[in-house]
Amino acid sequence: MWKEVLIGMGAGVLVFLYARGFDPMPFLLLGGFFFILRFYLQGRGLEKNYETIDAAGDKAVIPTVTFADIGGQEIAKRELMEALDFLKDEEKVKDLGIRPLKGILLSGPPGTGKTLMAKAAASYTDSVFLAASGSEFIQMYAGVGAQRVRQLFARARRLAQKTGKQKAIIFLDELDVLGGKRGKHTSHLEYDQTLNQLLVEMDGIKATDGTKVLVIGATNRVDLLDDALLRPGRFDRRVQVDLPEKDGRLKILQIHTRNKPLAATVNLETIAEETFGFSGAHLESLVNEAAILAFRQGKKEIGNAELQEAIDKVILGEKLERKPRREELHRVAIHETGHALVSETVRPHSVGTVTVVPRGKALGFMRPNGKDEQFLYTKADLEDRIAVLLGGAVAEELIYGTRSTGAGNDLEQAVQLAKEIIKNGLSPLGIVDQEYTPKERINATFTEIITAQEERVRGILTANLPLLKEVAERLLVAEKLSGAEFRSLLKETA
Repeated sequence: MWKEVLIGMGAGVLVFLYARGFDPMPFLLLGGFFFILRFYLQGRGLEKNYETIDAAGDKAVIPTVTFADIGGQEIAKRELMEALDFLKDEEKVKDLGIRPLKGILLSGPPGTGKTLMAKAAASYTDSVFLAASGSEFIQMYAGVGAQRVRQLFARARRLAQKTGKQKAIIFLDELDVLGGKRGKHTSHLEYDQTLNQLLVEMDGIKATDGTKVLVIGATNRVDLLDDALLRPGRFDRRVQVDLPEKDGRLKILQIHTRNKPLAATVNLETIAEETFGFSGAHLESLVNEAAILAFRQGKKEIGNAELQEAIDKVILGEKLERKPRREELHRVAIHETGHALVSETVRPHSVGTVTVVPRGKALGFMRPNGKDEQFLYTKADLEDRIAVLLGGAVAEELIYGTRSTGAGNDLEQAVQLAKEIIKNGLSPLGIVDQEYTPKERINATFTEIITAQEERVRGILTANLPLLKEVAERLLVAEKLSGAEFRSLLKETA
């Protein structure tokens, strides 16, 4: 509104000067120059307007997301709500002389719901909510980042006052970009200046302030943050937001399928078992992809087939239209059957799906069954995983006499697992510092681990060679076998 008033006043002054015989052209040129300069600065990003979530302009809206809408993060929610109670129960906090809570750090893998948690925090505390990404503060011009930090805190207080709220929450995503360790960017001090300004603003939060400002930061790289950010008095609370466990995945699936028609045969608990390692974002994508598949096929309900297809798509991508040659397809079937056969031998009932349908960069794959979640591994567990990874390449070698590039990713993973065995002191070397141990000894031990599992796999597959060939032929015809179908086929052809 004030812009329109100023423009009207300026136009009136120019008309008055022209009527009195003054030449208004210098004033027009000067005004045009300032207008172009301001437009240029905005284009360069020197002026930044931070919008409230779900709002436009200065109209601050408290997010409608609540903690009840977030599934699979019960521990993280409880820890965050306990910290937020300091902000809600101000009188009790003041009576006990507790210093105000200035910052909460949410850390964890991508897609686990850190942004949702921050929105729910604003709803829980009845606060206005502003969000910004760490990358928005860093520019090539010195001082821009620090200015934006000041603007962000000032706007949070202004919006709280406008809406009659006493609290404001500022959410900083990708905090490791803004709050990285100082001194790393010797050629660009803008990073350090921006971080310093953030520290100053957080130190300026006082219990006597009319508007209580809480900073919630989110990152998946806590190790990159500057120590000054993590000290007491800045980010006082740290909440770990991890990948959901089976029960958590089930709750997330129930939330995302609430408004979707599911077939009576769908068992979400089974889907939760088969999605080990999925984040909340993955699970949302899974349900959405299943609904899209049902739409494509003209179905009115989402069935097990669509959900299973969606799991494969989320992991590896869309099906490819191109078909490998018959010889290549047979090699892929041998390769994947080798994986599955070794997996069932070293760990019964571990196969989830075997397929030769190309997806993404994979011509086929064997998806393990995540029914029994495991977070701690012994040496035997790691060796079993290496054996399963080597099963495809060894199967190709036994049938064709040579291996192919299709085993490249398997070998990379096997190498990493062998390194884990050495790093964790599970190898014959015992507990060693790899930096001070001769590379020859480490390489010899590494080769010994891989070779031992290779021979083990060769023995398993050689003893079951007819079974390997028969099951691979059946897989070629069916293109995809569930874990139950694969195990039934093993019993049938044994």
